[in-house]
Amino acid sequence: MAQQLARIREPFERGLRFLEEVWLELKKVHWPGRQETLAATGVVIVVVLIVAVWLGLVDAVLAWLVSGVVGS
Repeated sequence: MAQQLARIREPFERGLRFLEEVWLELKKVHWPGRQETLAATGVVIVVVLIVAVWLGLVDAVLAWLVSGVVGS
């Protein structure tokens, strides 16, 4: 009987231990402040815009080349 109870209780104890370890790790995380978050967001937006323009230009050039080959 005690063995069955221990088998039933084990997953709950493991889950609780896991959550305790997660909480300890979350305490170690450096959470960015408002200024850091805004700066990182600005960098991401600028990089996305640069990549979008680059891909748009490459797409336009490739479309022009393909239409020249297929149109001939």
